[in-house]
Amino acid sequence: MRTLWRFWFCGLTAFILSACASLSPETSAPRNTLILISIDGWRADYHTRGLTPNLSYLADNGATGQMRPSFPSLTFPNHYTLVTGKRPDHHGIVGNTMRDPQRPGVTFKLSDREQVTDGFWWKDAEPFWVTANRQGVKVATMFWPGSEAEIHGARPYKFATFEDHLPPTTVVDRGLAWFDAPEAERPQALTLYFSDVDHAGHDFGPDSSEVGVSLKAVDEGIGHLMAGLKARGLWGKVNIVIVGDHGMTKHRPDTFIKVAELLPPNSATVYGGQAAGFIPNPGKESMVQAALLKPHDHMQCWRKRDIPARFHYGMHRRVPPIVCLANPGSYIVAPSRDGWMPKPQGGSHGYDPYSPEMFTRLIVFGPDIRPGVTLKTFDNVDVYPLIMRLMQLKPQPSDGHLRDLAPALR
Repeated sequence: MRTLWRFWFCGLTAFILSACASLSPETSAPRNTLILISIDGWRADYHTRGLTPNLSYLADNGATGQMRPSFPSLTFPNHYTLVTGKRPDHHGIVGNTMRDPQRPGVTFKLSDREQVTDGFWWKDAEPFWVTANRQGVKVATMFWPGSEAEIHGARPYKFATFEDHLPPTTVVDRGLAWFDAPEAERPQALTLYFSDVDHAGHDFGPDSSEVGVSLKAVDEGIGHLMAGLKARGLWGKVNIVIVGDHGMTKHRPDTFIKVAELLPPNSATVYGGQAAGFIPNPGKESMVQAALLKPHDHMQCWRKRDIPARFHYGMHRRVPPIVCLANPGSYIVAPSRDGWMPKPQGGSHGYDPYSPEMFTRLIVFGPDIRPGVTLKTFDNVDVYPLIMRLMQLKPQPSDGHLRDLAPALR
């Protein structure tokens, strides 16, 4: 009898241990809602200016750290990196302006809605809302680059057409309204996007009072979100992930570079800016290379195959044959701009992502986050695996990993 009892007990124990071991993250704990928030142009040190008490509360009671953008440190490439975990050279959004040999004569620009909403440009990667949709999880996007396009045959569960300069509280109200649907119809993740900090930095520079005003407005929006979640009984059931896409540095007008003074007319197609692309016209290749690949005072140029390895850039078909990178504060002005110059009192981004002025920030807060954690500086490709872990979803292959963000997780 004792032997039989021992056999029964050991068998039951083994069965229980086996069952527990087989539980997936989805079944071992409830899935908390995720809210992913982008503050465009949110430089890492803006957090220390004493203007954002709500953001400070979330950082102090959650986890925070400086985040290095991907190259080029521009808006569209980095927003797509944050939701795919892939660097621009892998996900294909290699700039805010770009061409693709598969679409001769067509130029992708932020201002061209026909191209921005065309899934062709976004199909080299899969954003988390497409993956979530396939796994039965609803994601709503209140503005996010790429979210208005059909990608791999799918769109977000809910999405909004981008409107610039909306007050952050309005953006929050529109996003929260989706949570007021019947429970079965509510999204399990939401993205929000605030643009005005970036605009103020471009127009007036990162140290301006106007940036301070925009930071206060964003922080008011964050407070409005917190109050809205509490009013809906969702506080304590939501993980909030707040990110920037890049930093900002002040212009140095005496260092601006005029391409028209380096190249004769009609010698190349030029996408100017901080990281500028050059496509030599037929028969002009040697002349353009000779003019650009020599030393310059305020920029450095490379053939795409020679771009420094630390930038993880230069393999994708959309990367131009020659890429020039301005020094922080300088600007490469394309001749097509017809006399236009950047605002001398303003600022820019797009520079070397290892420049501290380009660093941005992560704040993550919620029931699945350990409080009081300060993270070491990390690459923004790591945000995607964090999002997928918090949403209990199986991620797509990416360039990111959880090693540097694991201390933030309970």
